[in-house]
Amino acid sequence: MALPNPNAQQYSPTMMWDSIPLFQFGDMQEIIQNFVRVHVDAPGMEEGAPVFPLGYQYPSLDQLADMIPCILQYLNFSTIIGVGVGAGAYILSRYALTHPDTVEGLVLINIDPNAKGWMDWAAHKLTGLTSSIPEMILGHLFSQEELSRNSELIQKYRNIVMHAPNLENIELYWNSYNNRRDLNFERGGEITLKCPVMLVVGDQAPHEDAVVECNSKLDPTQTSFLKMADSGGQPQLTQPGKLTEAFKYFLQGMGYMASSCMTRLSRSRTASLTSAASVDGNRSRSRTLSQSSESGTLPSGPPGHTMEVSC
Repeated sequence: MALPNPNAQQYSPTMMWDSIPLFQFGDMQEIIQNFVRVHVDAPGMEEGAPVFPLGYQYPSLDQLADMIPCILQYLNFSTIIGVGVGAGAYILSRYALTHPDTVEGLVLINIDPNAKGWMDWAAHKLTGLTSSIPEMILGHLFSQEELSRNSELIQKYRNIVMHAPNLENIELYWNSYNNRRDLNFERGGEITLKCPVMLVVGDQAPHEDAVVECNSKLDPTQTSFLKMADSGGQPQLTQPGKLTEAFKYFLQGMGYMASSCMTRLSRSRTASLTSAASVDGNRSRSRTLSQSSESGTLPSGPPGHTMEVSC
C-alpha cells in the first residue's frame, strides 16, 4: 500500500487491484503524485505470502469483489478510480456493478467478462493434462508468438512463475479466475458499467477477442477502447509510454489534470477516432484509438468521457 504525498494536490484516490509496473514508469509520476494510491493483492498473492493449507477454499472472484467495501471503509475512501489487469479488471468491474456510486472511472486491461463455456472448460481440462500450471499461466499472459520468441521479458516472467514460492496459492487464484461467472453486460440494459471506462488490450493478444466483445456490450458514450499495436499480451509492460499518455487523456476526460500535456502521443503516434451516433437522436461518441509507429497528431480540443487508459 502506498501512502499519499502530503504536499500534493490530491484529486481522488486511485485503487489498483493488480501489481502494475506501469505505475513505476517515469512519465507516470506526474499522475500518481496527485492521487492517493492503494495497491491491493488478492489473498496469498503478496510477497512472502505463506502457502495455504491443503484443502483451503479460495474465495471466488465475486467474493474478492465483496471485500473491497471493507477496504474503502477502513481507508475512509468515498470514491475510487480503479485500475486492474486480467482478474483484477474483472474484480473491479464486478464491484462497480454493485457499488456504482463509489467508482469514478475504471481502466480495464485484458478484461474477459465472460464465464468459460463448455468448450472452453473442456479445452482447459485437456490442456491441464499435458501442460503444467506455470505453462498454462504463461499462455494466458502472453501470445504464442511472444512465447516462441522467448524475449528477455518472457524469460523473466517464466522464471518468476516457475520458481514462485507460493505457486500453490497462484494455482488456487488461477482456478477461481477460470470459474468466474459471466458479468452479463448488456448495452442499453440495466447491467452495465455506469462510470467512464477505458478498455485496453494489445493487438493479437490472447484476450483481444474478449475485450472487443466487452467493448460491444458497454455504453458507447462512457466507454472507449484502446487497442495497442506491437504490445503483445501485456501492454502495460511492453508499451508503458503509450499507455501512460492514454491514461492521462482518460483522466482529463474525467475533469482531472487539465494542465497536463499529451506530448508522447501527439508527437509520435497516430490516433484514428471513429465516431458513432447514439440512440434518441443525441450525438455521443464511442472512440477507438488505434496507434501506429508513424508520426501524426491527436485531434485538438478537450477530451470527453468517451476517450479511453493480472492475472
